[in-house]
Amino acid sequence: MLAALKHQGAEITVLAPRFTHGVLQRMDEVTHLLDHPFPHGSLDLSGRRRLGRTLKASGFTQAILLPNSFKSALVPWFAKIPQRTGFIGEQRQWLLNDARALDRHALPLMVQRFLSLADAQGLCPDPCPRPRLTIHPEAQQRTRERLGLTSAQPIAILCPGAEYGPAKRWPPHHYAHVAQQWIKEGWQIWILGSPKDRPVGEAIATTLSGPVHNLCGTTTLDEAVDLMALAQRVVTNDSGLMHVAAALERPLVALFGSSSPKFTPPLSPSAQVLSLNLDCSPCFKRECPLGHLHCLVNLTPESVIDYFKNPS
Repeated sequence: MLAALKHQGAEITVLAPRFTHGVLQRMDEVTHLLDHPFPHGSLDLSGRRRLGRTLKASGFTQAILLPNSFKSALVPWFAKIPQRTGFIGEQRQWLLNDARALDRHALPLMVQRFLSLADAQGLCPDPCPRPRLTIHPEAQQRTRERLGLTSAQPIAILCPGAEYGPAKRWPPHHYAHVAQQWIKEGWQIWILGSPKDRPVGEAIATTLSGPVHNLCGTTTLDEAVDLMALAQRVVTNDSGLMHVAAALERPLVALFGSSSPKFTPPLSPSAQVLSLNLDCSPCFKRECPLGHLHCLVNLTPESVIDYFKNPS
């Protein structure tokens, strides 16, 4: 979406939570970043009014709202931005003056929906342009030195976390099985994720014999982007780091259980989605409502290993 706006000649400022700034800084389309200081679920009407009034003098001509919430439309409205674009939802039509009705059948992918918001007629290009991230080689080298990482052996990165919940997480012992096989073949293993993912990263790392680095919680998001660019293989759940790996066009296997690659697939020709497509999935639940998580438990490590032996 940002690439489409940039192609139209827009100067782009992104208002987003601070924890996302690391990846937004690696998008060449973004000119300025602003901190969205409101916690998820917080209305904070007075705070949104203050922020909107602060932005009022900034000269913005259009605001494009990606969340469908009522709250997200308040700041542009308080800022009196002339054109306020977004999908109809949560009784917020009166806050928008470019309110779009979402046709979920015509635009099944999230990327298509965002791209349609960037177009005055609500159209989406076919094929969709793919996202790209920029690497900073000097910063990359500093991060490697700080963490004691080398490229003496080929690098495989595992991303075992998923912020949404357990129903999107491939079992740690499956990750460990894949990693141990690759270590035997001469690979080193880096495990990437947030501080919340450190325990699962440790659960994987402690079972392995060989070169493994549990980097969960030790990097900022921009550092994780730089490290991901060094990988020759990546295995992830359906997560934010999956999309980072795709935008860097790393050889990638993305594991889908409770969620759907028909909605948020990795946008890269170098990515392969593995899913069992069970009758009970996708359920889009945080935890398996049936208690067995067959959609991921029965997705075998061998299927990942075999794919990288014979990528198609």
